[in-house]
Amino acid sequence: GLLAELAEKYAEFSKITAHLQAIREDVVEHTDVFLSTDESDHDGASAPAGGESRVLLQNYQVNLLVDHSASQGAPVIYEDNPTYQNLIGRVEHEARLGTLFTDFRLIKPGALHRANGGYLIIDARKLLMQPYAWDGLKRALQSNQIHIESLGQKLSLISTISLEPEAIPLQVKVALFGERQLYYLLWELDPEFAELFKVEADFEEQMERNHKNQPLYARLIATLARKEQLRPLTRKAVVRVIEESARLAGDQEKLSTQMCTVMDLLREADYWADRQARAAITVADVQQAIISRISRANRIQERIREGILRETYLIATAGREIGQLNGLSVIQLGNYAFGTPSRITATVYLGEGKVLDIEREVELGGPLHSKGVLILTGFLGRRYAQEASLAFTASLVFEQSYNEIDGDSASSAELYALLSAIGNIPLHQGLAVTGSVNQHGQVQAIGGVNEKIEGFFDLCQARGLTGEQGVLIPAANVKQLMLRQDVVAAVAAGEFRLYRINTIDEGLEILSGLPAGELDALGNYPEGSVNYCVQQALIDLAEKREEFGRRDGEKETDE
Repeated sequence: GLLAELAEKYAEFSKITAHLQAIREDVVEHTDVFLSTDESDHDGASAPAGGESRVLLQNYQVNLLVDHSASQGAPVIYEDNPTYQNLIGRVEHEARLGTLFTDFRLIKPGALHRANGGYLIIDARKLLMQPYAWDGLKRALQSNQIHIESLGQKLSLISTISLEPEAIPLQVKVALFGERQLYYLLWELDPEFAELFKVEADFEEQMERNHKNQPLYARLIATLARKEQLRPLTRKAVVRVIEESARLAGDQEKLSTQMCTVMDLLREADYWADRQARAAITVADVQQAIISRISRANRIQERIREGILRETYLIATAGREIGQLNGLSVIQLGNYAFGTPSRITATVYLGEGKVLDIEREVELGGPLHSKGVLILTGFLGRRYAQEASLAFTASLVFEQSYNEIDGDSASSAELYALLSAIGNIPLHQGLAVTGSVNQHGQVQAIGGVNEKIEGFFDLCQARGLTGEQGVLIPAANVKQLMLRQDVVAAVAAGEFRLYRINTIDEGLEILSGLPAGELDALGNYPEGSVNYCVQQALIDLAEKREEFGRRDGEKETDE
C-alpha cells in the first residue's frame, strides 16, 4: 500500500520509517472508528463517531514547514523583520469556546528554517533592536539546532500549555550587514561574536578616480539609468555626475560608491529633463537637480547669512583689525553640510604665559578644540621663549558663539589672531582662515574644506566681490577641492582668491602684508617683520612684569 511505498522510498531515514510504522499501528488500533458510519442526517446518534474520525484524520495530516522543491541551488534568504519569532519560528494557537488550542499544524517556520542548508542575510541594526532576537540567533548557531520556544513561556508570562517541537538540525551561513561602528561594538562588547562571525568584509565607500575607472563609472551610470527606466544622459551630463560623485567623496582623486545618492540625483535630473520635454538628460538638468537639492535643505544656512548681512552677527569682509580674524566652521544638518564664518578675537595682557580658552572655561569647547588651543602655547614657547619665559596672558574666543564647538580646524586662525594681538599687527579682514597647526608651526589638513570656502564666498558675493577677498587653506587640502562652478569661475576671474598655506609664517605674510622674518645668526628677527614685532612686544611685556615685581619687592621691604 501507500505506507509500504513511502517506507521503501525513505528507507535510509530511520525517523521517517519509524513515523510511518507508528501511523500504521495507530490506524490498525482505531479501525473501528474509521469503519463507523456517520448517520447524523438521520437521528444524529452516530455524530460523535464521525467527529472522532475527523479528529483522527487530522493527526495524519502533514504540516509542510519549508518547500525547496522548486529551488535551484542553496537557499538565500533575506529577513527584513528579524524578530525572535520570525527567526526561530513559533507555535500559534486557535481560540475555541474561550480556550486556546494548538496542534502540530500550527507550527510556523522561521527564517532559519527557510535558510537551512543555505544562507541567511540580516540587517544587524534591525536584529539588535528586536528583543531576544540576537540571543536566539546565537543560541541556534552555537547549538546547530533550531528549537522553537514561545517567548511567553520562556519569560513565564503565560501559563497556556503549548507544544515543544523537536529541535531541527541547523546548517546555515549567516551574513550580517550594517555600519562599521556596530561591528566594532559587537566585537568589543560581545565575547561570543568573534567565535560565531569569523569573516568580516569592510567595503570601501570610495574608489580611485583615474583613466581606467572613469569610463567604468560612466557605464555604471548608464546601467543604473536604464534599470530605472530613465532617459539616457548626454556626454556632458555624465561628466557632471562624475564630478558630483567626486564632490560627494570629498576628493578630486576619488569617486563615491554610495550609489543611492547618485541614483537620487539621476532621478531628479530625469524629472527636470521631462519638464523641458527633452529626450535625454543634459548637463543643465543635472545642475538644476543639484541646485534644487541644496535649496530644499539650506534654510538654516540662509537664516545665518541673513543675520550676518543685517549685522546681527558681526563678520567683517573688508578692512584691517588687530587681534581679530574670520575662522570657518562646518554645520552638519542631516545629509546637508554648509560652511559659515565666525569671528575669532584675541586679547593680551600681563600674565604668566597662559593662553585662556574662553570656550573651554564655559564648557562650550570640546576636547579637540581645547587641544588645539593648548598647542598654541607650545608653539609660542618654542619660538619666542627659549631664553626668557612668556610674560603675558591671552584670551581667545569665538564671538557670538552659543553652541558647543569642537575640532582643531580653527587653531591656525586663533594663532594668527593671537600673534596679531601680541605684536599689534593689523590683519586683513577680507580673508578667512581654516587649518589646524602643530607646535612647529606647520599647517595641517582639515575636513569640510569645500563647504567652508563656499560659505565664505557666498557671504562675500552677497556683499560684493572686490578681488581682495579669499580663503587660506592648508596645502594638503588642495587635492580635496571640488568647488561649485560659480566659485571656480570667480577664482578664475580674479574676483575671489584661494591661498594654499604650508606654514604659519606663510599665512602671516598674506594676512598682514609684512614679511614673516627668519632668525639671523644672532637669534634676532629682521626689523619690520611680523616675528620681530611679536618678539619685541614679548620683551616689553617681560620688562614690565620684571619692573612690577621689583616695585612689589620694594614695597614689601619698606613695610
